[in-house]
Amino acid sequence: MNSLSADKSLGGLPQIWGDPAQSESTILLRNSYNYTCTNLAEHMEETSHDAINDYLKREQHTARHIWELAESLIHDSLEAYLIVDDSVEDKRYSKAIEMVKRQYSGNVHGLVKGIGVVSLLHSDQIDYYPIDFRVYAPIADGKTKNDHFQEMILSAYKNKGIQAQTILFDCWYASSENIKCIHRLGKFFVTTLKENRLISLNKEQGYIHLQELSWSDEQIKYGITVKLKEVPFKVQLFKVVSTNGDIDWIITNRLPGSTDTQVIQKENKVRWNIEQLHRELKQLTGIEKCQCRKQRAQRNHLACCYQAWLSLKVMSKKIGTTLYKVKHNLWSDYLRKELRHPHVPAYQLI
Repeated sequence: MNSLSADKSLGGLPQIWGDPAQSESTILLRNSYNYTCTNLAEHMEETSHDAINDYLKREQHTARHIWELAESLIHDSLEAYLIVDDSVEDKRYSKAIEMVKRQYSGNVHGLVKGIGVVSLLHSDQIDYYPIDFRVYAPIADGKTKNDHFQEMILSAYKNKGIQAQTILFDCWYASSENIKCIHRLGKFFVTTLKENRLISLNKEQGYIHLQELSWSDEQIKYGITVKLKEVPFKVQLFKVVSTNGDIDWIITNRLPGSTDTQVIQKENKVRWNIEQLHRELKQLTGIEKCQCRKQRAQRNHLACCYQAWLSLKVMSKKIGTTLYKVKHNLWSDYLRKELRHPHVPAYQLI
């Protein structure tokens, strides 16, 4: 990875040749079913499965490489957003893969064996790019997902120089510590709350659950100033009712009167960019398919998948289409060639 040559026509992303790590990214892009070291070795001259497996277990490809690639692609400004969420890479059939643990997956709406990955995404509301990710492996490093959340946020501002002032995340990361961390940085947050969260309108009334609040038409439009339990500052609370009757409780630390429900609802929808990223990683890069047992190999595979996603993203921007179409076109070209000059002609009776 350190000696990659850059193809300027692809936004400075590496031209993928020779290096086993680059070759893995290549096969991730051009594959749809077999993401094993064996398959890669079969398509590389004079390279064995063991050599590739040893490489993945020995080298260290981290989120830093993803930031180096994404830095020149993002359009950062005060109006941009940082988005945090996690995804579980499904390993339900694994028996000996390190870092696999039973955890909740929103994809299956229940517990599943897998590897948790927490992603940090940059969005300018037009384009989005991952700029950091962390593997949730508490047995290996003792860190919670909230620890990763705070570390990535702090690194984004202190080390990467990100300007985006607003951070989006869902109720799973809306802990008092995470909220206070963002507030101390002088940044804004927009996040949802679980309906059992305790809030207070005044000292006399004490703390009540969100469902117990009464809302006037004016408050529905502009929100209510409330205090969350264990949070030393007040926040603006908004009640967003969808057409099917579902309710989102959304809070922000912006000043009262500086925003309204319509704006907050629009900002909260930007958070779905990260859901799209996680879906594309799973459907287009084989991020769940690595069968290597060692955690170092799994971590390297994850980094290569993020790099493969960036390659698809840059090409999709260049030709003005979706990431799915870019991946599909790789097979379309092959099919056209086979139809013109089939390697295995159709058998027919003479």
